[in-house]
Amino acid sequence: MERVITPFPSPKLMDLPMFQGEHKESLYWGTYRPQVYLGVRARVPQSLVFGMMWIAFKEGKYFIRHVCQDSDELKKYGWTRHNGRDYGHQDLVDQEMTLAVDFLKSKGDHSGYGGDWVVRSDVQMENFKEEEKAHLFFYIADEEGNALNLGRGIIDGHDISILASGSRSDFGRWELHLKSKDNLEVHYAGFKTADIHKLSDLVQENVAAQASGNDSLQLTDTSDASPNILVFQMSSKIPFTVDIAFVSGTDSNGSKAKERVSSLTGNLLTSQLIEKRRELDDKFRQFFSTSGKLEYESMEVGKAAIGNLIGGIGYFYGQSKISLPTTTNYKLGDDVLSYWPAELYTAVPSRPIFPRGFLWDEGFHQLLIWRWDIPICLDIVGHWLDLMNIDGWIPREQILGSEALSKIPAEYVVQHPNNANPPALFMVLRDLVRSMKKKKFNETEEKQISSFLDRAFVRLDAWFQWFNTTQSGKTKSSYYWHGRDNITISQLNPQTLTSGFDDSPRASHPNDEERHVDLRCWMFLAADSMHSISEFLEIESVRGKEYKLMSNVLSDFELLNEMHFDNAYGTYFDFGNHTEKVHLSWKPVEEPNNLSSRQLIREVLEEPVLKFVPHVGYISLFPFIWKLIPPQSSILEKQLDLISNRTILWSDFGILSLARTSSLYMKYNTEHEAPYWRGTIWMNMNYLILSSLHHYSKENGPYRERAEIIYNELRDNIIRNVVKNYHQTGYLWEQYDQETGKGKGAKVFTGWTALVLLIMAEAYSGC
Repeated sequence: MERVITPFPSPKLMDLPMFQGEHKESLYWGTYRPQVYLGVRARVPQSLVFGMMWIAFKEGKYFIRHVCQDSDELKKYGWTRHNGRDYGHQDLVDQEMTLAVDFLKSKGDHSGYGGDWVVRSDVQMENFKEEEKAHLFFYIADEEGNALNLGRGIIDGHDISILASGSRSDFGRWELHLKSKDNLEVHYAGFKTADIHKLSDLVQENVAAQASGNDSLQLTDTSDASPNILVFQMSSKIPFTVDIAFVSGTDSNGSKAKERVSSLTGNLLTSQLIEKRRELDDKFRQFFSTSGKLEYESMEVGKAAIGNLIGGIGYFYGQSKISLPTTTNYKLGDDVLSYWPAELYTAVPSRPIFPRGFLWDEGFHQLLIWRWDIPICLDIVGHWLDLMNIDGWIPREQILGSEALSKIPAEYVVQHPNNANPPALFMVLRDLVRSMKKKKFNETEEKQISSFLDRAFVRLDAWFQWFNTTQSGKTKSSYYWHGRDNITISQLNPQTLTSGFDDSPRASHPNDEERHVDLRCWMFLAADSMHSISEFLEIESVRGKEYKLMSNVLSDFELLNEMHFDNAYGTYFDFGNHTEKVHLSWKPVEEPNNLSSRQLIREVLEEPVLKFVPHVGYISLFPFIWKLIPPQSSILEKQLDLISNRTILWSDFGILSLARTSSLYMKYNTEHEAPYWRGTIWMNMNYLILSSLHHYSKENGPYRERAEIIYNELRDNIIRNVVKNYHQTGYLWEQYDQETGKGKGAKVFTGWTALVLLIMAEAYSGC
């Protein structure tokens, strides 16, 4: 029992010298609170945290905007430019008001505290009345609970340049300054609470209490004793601009604090922002050159994709909740264990819906990020690998800290130590090794990657071995995703959350006879990657030879076909205990107190048998995706037939996740579980499909020309649809409707949907 919460016994990757010193200093502060519209914190477990709120008016009512949420119905938001280190810009469009927000960091002439930073908020509004005001709130909070000092000007009503100050060992003496040329009305409130994630409610209550006595919307100028949160309201006629500057380490050079603030605000800040924008645009063109193939509108979408992915990187600290190893189907109330306290620096799929770390998503995120900033990529991957326990398991979803916990239902918090998630990080590591061999990096980057892989190897080896032992099937070299519910009475087809494909159809009756073709292909990727890393590091041990052997076995075309190819359908399938004659029907169900209700209950109309599971979709394409099909094989032609067939997988907006001919196409899995991977279009898989089409279009063989034709049309369709949706809605989306092309699911989904930028640049994994 204790093993599951015991850290892996090898030196941590984050202790490498490459992650200390200047690297650590340069990433100390950042916009690392993706779940709020604007949030700044340091990469320390208990940080000072900074954020912004504003008041929005709708249908005669006012609302506090703070935490990213779809119900706010902002027309647009997200970092349209961000370099991941010291500059970012986003436009928040709420009704007719636009908040242009810039973040800038300056190292200055001091070190050890991450430098100084500033946030500029510029408020504009269309069709505003002459006397109309806007109300912004800026706050600073101490997660350690230390008392914050209110600026003297706030207290006596005179100079309000210094809003707050304090002192901590990890920041030195610090000050928060306000600078504006506009006539601002400033109010404040101080709170003493450990529940920083509930700050929106505290501000709402304070403003509501004040507004009940008169028509003004303002904070009550008051403070709890020894507050660890200070909130400042700034109200002014529109338009107006506010600069909020944070300077640290003022105890060692306090005489220069005002000079440092001046260099970060006003006209000097304006000049720096112009220069930073130019630098970032130059870097974008350098890293993602599209050779003039794309129009301006597409390039702007590409910048927003990488900008919000990078700007959405978060820092989290806390303890994962782990179910007891014997608990296969966790229910609320079951006993859980707490993982060790840990930190995670990670990109997130979606700031409003999924502002936390997801293991398989991260592999796709890093396909972009390694091309943008190698040290940031290695830092993120290193944080994930340091979360490995002694058995080689990594929790697939990370909900660390109160803010992260506040954004997820309790039943999804607990992680299961027998359950996997696709080892997508191997895509990135294999890319890095291949790019090293092609001399794509400078000398410093080569040393960093080599040092990282050298220390990471023992953890990667343990991760692979965990998969190879816990997810193996009964047949040699077969694998299946553990953790499926084999006693469900409510799900039409038992979900396979561990695969990442959630409700994509699998065998109707889960058991240990299953063989999952996607997992077998992931295992090939992992073995091939480990073999490449072994060669690169010149590891000639038995383990290194084992990876070469495993890679050969898992890429054996005849064996693959024997296990997963269905000649009748001409494609690859899972194998398992299955029947198609399953449906949901309304049945009376007895409840406590002699009450009864009607529920949709799973009904099986025939006995399942061991056979191929006849559902064509992304899962069927995995041997094609990982390029396991020889370019001369007629099976490649069959795969191209499937992909390009308009009655099966093809659409004018991308390749469908499940064929229109499937019996479960767009079917609800329970009364309330809408179809998810049952037809809609997903960018991560379309990226991998395009990557393979691009590969086969360059390989000598009878299907080369056809692969190229399909590739070009599919690429054009995807880019056109994503760009159109972005300009119509202001967002990138989690998925796209297969019939209309409209964005669906979570919006501001600049996780793997940001891969559209790599599609634009024709920069593919494994190439």
